[in-house]
Amino acid sequence: MEDAPVENNELVPIEPEANNALQLSNNIESQPNKRRKKKSIVWEHFTIETVGAGCRRACCKQCKQSFAYSTGSKVAGTSHLKRHIAKGTCPVILRNREQNSQNQLTPYSAPSKLGSDPPKRRYRTSSVSPFIMLDQDRCRHEIANMIIMHDYPLHMVEHPGFIAFIRSLQPQFDLMSFNTVQGDCVATYLREKQMLHKVIEGIQSRICLSLDLWNSGQSVGYVFISGQFIDSEWKLQRRVLSVVMEPYPESESAFSHAVAVCLSDWSLENKLFSMTINHPLSETGFEILRILLSMKNPQVLNGQLLVANCLARTLSSMAQDVLVGGQEIVKKIRNSVKYVKTSESHEEKFLELKQQLQVPSTKSLLLDKKTQWNTTYEMLLAASELKEVFSCLDTSDPDYKEAPSMEDWKQVETLCALLKLLFDTSNLLTSTKPPTTNTMFHEVWKIQLELSRSATGEDPFVSNLTKPMKEKFDKYWRDCSLVLASAVVMDPRFKMKLVEFSFSKIYGDDAATYVKIVDDGIHELYSEYMALPLPLTPTYMEDGNVKSEGVSDFGLSDFDVYILETSSQQMKSELDQYLEESVLPRIQEFDVLGWWKLNRLKYPNLSKMARDILSIPVSTVGPDSVYDTVSKEMDDYRSSLRPETVEALICAKDWLQHGSLEISNALVKVEL
Repeated sequence: MEDAPVENNELVPIEPEANNALQLSNNIESQPNKRRKKKSIVWEHFTIETVGAGCRRACCKQCKQSFAYSTGSKVAGTSHLKRHIAKGTCPVILRNREQNSQNQLTPYSAPSKLGSDPPKRRYRTSSVSPFIMLDQDRCRHEIANMIIMHDYPLHMVEHPGFIAFIRSLQPQFDLMSFNTVQGDCVATYLREKQMLHKVIEGIQSRICLSLDLWNSGQSVGYVFISGQFIDSEWKLQRRVLSVVMEPYPESESAFSHAVAVCLSDWSLENKLFSMTINHPLSETGFEILRILLSMKNPQVLNGQLLVANCLARTLSSMAQDVLVGGQEIVKKIRNSVKYVKTSESHEEKFLELKQQLQVPSTKSLLLDKKTQWNTTYEMLLAASELKEVFSCLDTSDPDYKEAPSMEDWKQVETLCALLKLLFDTSNLLTSTKPPTTNTMFHEVWKIQLELSRSATGEDPFVSNLTKPMKEKFDKYWRDCSLVLASAVVMDPRFKMKLVEFSFSKIYGDDAATYVKIVDDGIHELYSEYMALPLPLTPTYMEDGNVKSEGVSDFGLSDFDVYILETSSQQMKSELDQYLEESVLPRIQEFDVLGWWKLNRLKYPNLSKMARDILSIPVSTVGPDSVYDTVSKEMDDYRSSLRPETVEALICAKDWLQHGSLEISNALVKVEL
């Protein structure tokens, strides 16, 4: 059985008896007049009708309108038929679009596989349905998201190239102005901010702020304020909360003003726990911040949880000291790498020598970026592993003039060893998920110990490099060791044991004095948590499943305090009980927050303190800026925008990248 085409583009079966007659007819007709099968998608919506001798018209199946198709040997084509369907000029299709709740019509419905009728043959069709209704609001929303996510200028919607591109895609799209897209971006920011505000209102933990200052070519500064907190699932979260433009960033009150704006904007006056800054402050400026922290959070160590150093910036500054101290050898290595990488023939020769010498290194040469010290470290490390190839290149290529000597390679190894110490710690800060504070204690005291050993060594090249490094790191250690040590005490794998062990290595005979400072600080903080009003953070309310209906507190407002007072006379505190228990076995992939979540019923008050301490940020910069050797600067375009627009673009990008957080269904506040 065979198929034969008919004018409406459908296929009908032909019986075998009729086949011979068809063949005879085909032999009589000339070959050029043989009709081809129509494959255009429009024939699913049109039929061909003969209206006169040699004149045929295409009739729309939906609205029954007819259009020119062929007159004699002239064929009109199908473009005008496609426009009738795709551009929405067919009145029936327009009505169907309005009735379609999903704004989309399907031009083809596959036949049921359970039916008895054989499936119709489908012809070549477009992969995009012609019945996608233009949704102006959605298009505007997507353009705003695109501009936010990719840092495109707002004025791009008025650029001729962008306008021509949009016109080619959809002529019916209403073009947007700068003011329109600015409003859409701000609307996205406000919508995301409202959702994040609800999340922060519902969390039980406190907020730890980090402050980063960006300069600009217009002499104004922008204070980036990020918040770290533990969400209702006991996961550490980090979000940019505010970007505050400060006209006089060098003033002593610039940071305190920006923090006050952020606290008021997000209603964080009673949730603030600590602040971490990266900018050197005068004693007056530092004291103003401490007073602000003490006023907003008087119960927690009277404002002592003010971390005056950013670990990422400290490590970058130390790396710069290393590279400056070895700048001559770094320059020589950079020129050697440049000689190989900037010429295709030189690189081919280099790879041939590497293969002949069977050098096992898998690293590839690369030129560094002077604004990111990790690229210089990776360049030195790769060159060091390929030093045999460079030595051979010196003897085989007369144009290669700056081959490093053996003494130079020894100095490169020294530079790499010192930079590796900093690189390994910095690399932990590049994760998209911020590390809990306890993970950084081991890294920091390891650096402190290694620098102390290197600074007292006999090699003058090493000691000259490490002395300025040690001076900077000693200051960081003095400012931050108490916070870092307190965090590692909240790790059940280490507790006070690691503090005692590491301090004995660093301080020697004076270790007991510094261990006592940490122990006293932990106990003082715990006492202040015990003194906090219990109804504000009740343990039994944190799961969100307990309802307060039917529970009467009449006459029992002081009962919880009485229980605590009488119990303290008979048993040890949660903190002492926790410290006296054995440490857990060391596991590489250990979820410290997950452990406290599981043990929060056993340690109802201590778990709250641990949750807040473990969320203190050690770095004020984002993962993409950890290795930067220059301060961040707002570009000229964004500096020309209104400060509110700059804040909306930066904050919305951060929130969209992280996605939405679940709003806790826990009861946040219980009033007596």
